[in-house]
Amino acid sequence: MKKKEKFVKIYDLSVSNVLLNFVNNELLLGTGISKNHFWKNFNKVIHELAPKNKKIIEIREKLQKSIDSYHLEKKDKKLNLKDYKNFLTKIGYLKKTGSNFKIQTKNVDQEISSICGPQLVCPVSNARFLLNAANARWVSLYDSLYGANIIPETKGALKGNTYNPIRGKKVIDYARGILDKFIPLKNHSWRDLKKIPKINNGKLNIDLKNKSQFVGFNKKKDKLSSLLFINNNLHIDILFDQSGALEINNPDGNQDPLKIHDIFIESAISTICDHEDSVAAVDAEDKVVGYRNWLQLMKGNLSSHFKKNNKKILRKLNQDRKYISPNGKKLKLHGRSLLLNRNVGHLMTNPAILLKDGSECPEGILDAFITAAACIHDFKRKGNSRTKSIYIVKPKMHGPEECAFTNLIFEKVERVLKLKKNQILCGIMDEERRTSVNLKECIRILKKRVFFINTGFLDRTGDEIHTSMEIGPMVLKGEMKSTKWISAYENNNVDVGLSCGFSGKAQIGKGMWAMPDLLGEMHKQKIIHPLSGANCAWVPSPTAAAIHALHYHQIDVFSKQKEIKKRQKAKLNDLLTIPVDYKQKWSKKEIEKELKNNAQGILGYVVRWVDQSVGCSKVPDINGIGLMEDRATCRISSQHIANWLHHGICSKKQVLEIMKKMAKIVDNQNLKDVNMKGQEPYQPMARNFNGSLAFKASCDLVFHGKFQPSGYTEPLLHFNRLMKKSV
Repeated sequence: MKKKEKFVKIYDLSVSNVLLNFVNNELLLGTGISKNHFWKNFNKVIHELAPKNKKIIEIREKLQKSIDSYHLEKKDKKLNLKDYKNFLTKIGYLKKTGSNFKIQTKNVDQEISSICGPQLVCPVSNARFLLNAANARWVSLYDSLYGANIIPETKGALKGNTYNPIRGKKVIDYARGILDKFIPLKNHSWRDLKKIPKINNGKLNIDLKNKSQFVGFNKKKDKLSSLLFINNNLHIDILFDQSGALEINNPDGNQDPLKIHDIFIESAISTICDHEDSVAAVDAEDKVVGYRNWLQLMKGNLSSHFKKNNKKILRKLNQDRKYISPNGKKLKLHGRSLLLNRNVGHLMTNPAILLKDGSECPEGILDAFITAAACIHDFKRKGNSRTKSIYIVKPKMHGPEECAFTNLIFEKVERVLKLKKNQILCGIMDEERRTSVNLKECIRILKKRVFFINTGFLDRTGDEIHTSMEIGPMVLKGEMKSTKWISAYENNNVDVGLSCGFSGKAQIGKGMWAMPDLLGEMHKQKIIHPLSGANCAWVPSPTAAAIHALHYHQIDVFSKQKEIKKRQKAKLNDLLTIPVDYKQKWSKKEIEKELKNNAQGILGYVVRWVDQSVGCSKVPDINGIGLMEDRATCRISSQHIANWLHHGICSKKQVLEIMKKMAKIVDNQNLKDVNMKGQEPYQPMARNFNGSLAFKASCDLVFHGKFQPSGYTEPLLHFNRLMKKSV
């Protein structure tokens, strides 16, 4: 049984001893902020803001009840968009769009303003993953191509457990094609070169089509060891080894006639260190793990010890990369991804701190204070932001009023921590319906802080279903991406961002590739994101970042944004079109397949969340394809079943039977997790359905989904995880 948490009384607060020790003895040391100053002012601010926080959640509930009533009154009638818009305006859900404006954000790092490329999202609770993500600014192209299915395993090119020279040759040839495409030579191919190039008086002895692409080099014992090139503001570093060192651990020696040891490409330009959807943090103990990792990232001393192939490995943050420019001057490039911090939204509270009335502290406010304070340690070293900016991504805000509340939180934090005004910059997750339809006004509120807007299809779909729960049954989940509102939503995000002056100042982002094992398919499909005008898009791994980076070499996003500005803007009517299926001509087989797919995703995710505190998992779908699941995917799946239950497409008995069947399948898929080191052993759900908290939580998400605030999964997940930890 878990030891009872100790609390310390400080001013009007009861603070968990675990959190108090971290803040007093780790976080604040060296910041110039005394313990007394911090807690005195935090106490004042949290008691001032907590009632406001509660009020905005009540407004959400009030609006939802109004919308439910509207749809119930119009039951069995097709939506009249004119009437619907008037109604939404009347209740304050839809705001009047004001005059045009441009964002005024200052002191933005070039990774945000002028470099377009992949963005990683990484759980802040896992130090090893964080280091991998931070270091994914530069990734081996050879390793990425060798390990990804972008090169088929045909004609003897199997990956295998040991190095395969046949696949190695294919990797080398593919990489040459990339060099020809993005760093073209004037009269021949990189495949034709047989000798390591030479540099004389800063000039390269190979004819580039564009000589300005050559920007640096390195030497080792007076011999050329690397050549640095640039394309679309992204760097490519070709590494040579004059001794013919092995490439990709090839025991047969270097196959490359040019003696290229590897090619490193600039990949994950920025990384979101996530306290939200990809973690399971329910109390002070959990929160401090994430806070400490973030603090050590900002201090530059985060490290992780682990074993790989029976070898002890120490992983730490990469250093900056140093080169010699063609004119002989020193050149230094940032060695790590720019690290952003995603706080939690406004909904949840956390028992790490209790207020004077005994209520729990709003978690989003706590996150803002702690994560911002940690960034003070980076100001002197500038290991992350060279402009001394603090980047906080704020998720799940509903409309302009909640953006204003976020702005107020950041103002309070800046005063307490003695920061400059607007030093905390804000990323707006455009993933809730009330934000989407009022995006311009949301940005206006945060025009001096905003550095990022991003579409999150899954959360946005979850909110779409929940908001319009009463209108009728929603379309199949797989059909959702082809509905009218989705294309309007994705286009509107770009249209509004560009009209507000984001180009060259802030990021316009797109969502995650959810199939980490199918990077060949990602390479074919995800080019749509830079083509859509997005500066960045989410990827699930460093390897995926390297593959997706090729798209930004191919597409000049800023030129694309100029073209997009001229197109017809997304229509509000399309954005408000609800994906309800009025025909409902599904067969029993189709209904069962949809339920099974949703149930498997929910169970596969929740069992690890509740039982093992794993906030983001690769869960095999019904076809055995591993999908990245987090709270957003869980939200859409649970809301979809809840919607169908509510409208009689399926019965509670049917869903429960399917949940039990899929639990057995999920148990079998997790057999390898039974004795995994470093985590709680897997506990099969099917052995004791009544005794499994994970199975209970999964069922509650479905059967009580209609009544969850905005359809969020957090309240039920947190409750059951805390129950699990207390056993």
